Amino acid sequence: MQVESVFPQLEALLPSVSKPVQYVGGELNAVLKDWDSVAVHWALMYPDAYEVGVPNQGVQILYEVLNERADVLAERTYSVWPDLEALMRANNVPQFTVDGHRPLGAFDLFGLSFSTELGYTNMLTALDLAGIPLHAKDRDESHPVVIAGGHAAFNPEPIADFIDAAVLGDGEQAVLAISDVMRDWKFEGRPGGREELLLRLARTGSVYIPAFYDVEYLPDGRIRRVAPNRPGVPWRVSKHTLMDLDAWPYPKAPLVPLAESVHERMSVEIFRGCTRGCRFCQAGMITRPVRERSARVIAEMVDNGLQRTGYEEVGLLSLSSADHSEIAVVAKGLADRYEGTETGLSLPSTRVDAFNIELANELTRNGRRSGLTFAPEGGSERMRRVINKMVTEEDLIRTVTTAYGNGWRQVKLYFMCGLPTETDEDVLQIAEVARRVIEAGRKASGRKDIRCTVSIGGFIPKPHTPFQWASQLDHEGTDARLHKLRDAIRSDREYGKSIGFRYHDGRPGIVEGLLSRGDRRVGAVIEEVWRLGARFDGWSEHFNFDSWMAAATTAFADQVIDVDWYTLREREYTEVLPWDHLDSGLDKDWLWEDWQDSLSEVAVEDCRWTPCFDCGVCNQMETEIQVGPTGVTLLGMPALPVRGENLVVAAQP
Repeated sequence: MQVESVFPQLEALLPSVSKPVQYVGGELNAVLKDWDSVAVHWALMYPDAYEVGVPNQGVQILYEVLNERADVLAERTYSVWPDLEALMRANNVPQFTVDGHRPLGAFDLFGLSFSTELGYTNMLTALDLAGIPLHAKDRDESHPVVIAGGHAAFNPEPIADFIDAAVLGDGEQAVLAISDVMRDWKFEGRPGGREELLLRLARTGSVYIPAFYDVEYLPDGRIRRVAPNRPGVPWRVSKHTLMDLDAWPYPKAPLVPLAESVHERMSVEIFRGCTRGCRFCQAGMITRPVRERSARVIAEMVDNGLQRTGYEEVGLLSLSSADHSEIAVVAKGLADRYEGTETGLSLPSTRVDAFNIELANELTRNGRRSGLTFAPEGGSERMRRVINKMVTEEDLIRTVTTAYGNGWRQVKLYFMCGLPTETDEDVLQIAEVARRVIEAGRKASGRKDIRCTVSIGGFIPKPHTPFQWASQLDHEGTDARLHKLRDAIRSDREYGKSIGFRYHDGRPGIVEGLLSRGDRRVGAVIEEVWRLGARFDGWSEHFNFDSWMAAATTAFADQVIDVDWYTLREREYTEVLPWDHLDSGLDKDWLWEDWQDSLSEVAVEDCRWTPCFDCGVCNQMETEIQVGPTGVTLLGMPALPVRGENLVVAAQP
């Protein structure tokens, strides 16, 4: 049965809302299939505004992978701004997809990709607008199966009441396997209803169904145990790891949005995973092992993507792009091919100790030079040992001196505040680092017009990292330290005016910390704050800390727990953590040992180039590190004919 578009009703509302173009769809390379021609219907959501969600690589990849299947269709939906939400409620227009403008509630599967926990309230808005019951227990087989993915899905317990399932890790193969289960269940006449479908997913061993696990608590609020409550459901659920990225060169046809988005470029992922071992970094821990794409496939993806999109900038993406073993080959080959055209290349993520002037010169050949961004993270060398960010101050000064001496004028340095064992003195050391950067830059360049911008983020302990046991600094403490740092920079009469200072207050970090390490009891806070009007919590102009605290007070009124219990409390090794039954491959004993090494200020090297440290990922996940050099060259292509101005290639954030 065909599902009708709601666009006629929606179109009448668009003249009354901001940025109506974000709701109309029709982007270059978008796919629209006939509803009745397929067996399985997916709606994919990045739970944020269109301008943030449409460039998201994860959603674009899954969208394309699914639509390549003849028996599957996938459409996209994004969070609607409050102005349209109010009009949709007043006119009974449901949450819709931007591809076919079909109602979300008509789909078989509703997949959400969470890169941050601050998107949880937007999920509830979408469910409510779609007419899908907020609580999974209230849904029947007429409702979509709600599936969470993305980095936040490695601890989905705070949203366990609202989702039917969660998928950990890489999604390409996972969504195809889920589609097969859904297709077979439908063809068989939906035997056993929704319960049977979820059981089939759970018994694959790699799809987590929260309803099939019971959580028991101790009198002091800690978790006693998490146990399956159905036969055949695994005690632990494992993450998906995609090996051989060359065999999955997605997206092949990236979407080109009609409305302005946060990243106006085509992105190519050059490798996944990171083994640098930064102890605060959840992304690096949960995406292990390192898996590189070959230089040849990277070049093919760049060439194909440019032809399919018309973009004039390509971002070579990863957690630390300059760490690719063939990055010099890639940079030179692409710079050679696109020299003299209007095509730009950017390397958005560069470590201080991976930067070299030869690479930088390839990335700026015949083009402009914008700012460089580096992330020392810790203000003092002691703190960098604590977090295993092994960059010395001399490394940093040598790198920026080289950059300033070769024509750059701006450097941005990213640090964190509130790290374990941190003191005021560690944070104030950031001012001295910035001072030395400007001093070295002036000397190397012979100029005084250079700039250094210091950007500060608050530390938030994350699951599946060595810091998952750590306490979090309260927001008053974070703000106090950053005010001292600001005053120290401003009081520097010689260099202060050349140093920019950017930071956000510590309050959003407390909410993110609550959601990051929360358990199922936190779901009541999310629902309560949503009912109080919380939307777009990742946007400073929409975030309301007082509403979150009021919601927590209400939700925890009869509990022994509170916000401080989740955020400011250090955990013991013996405590059962809410995510212990979700297997990222990392051995818990290894994580604990690394936490102890952190407290002892002991650093650990990158296992790509050293003997194995036995973190558990490769042997438990049956995976392996995949790095070059492969010996395979770039595309055998001559340079393109000049179309216009010089090559625009920038190393930038």
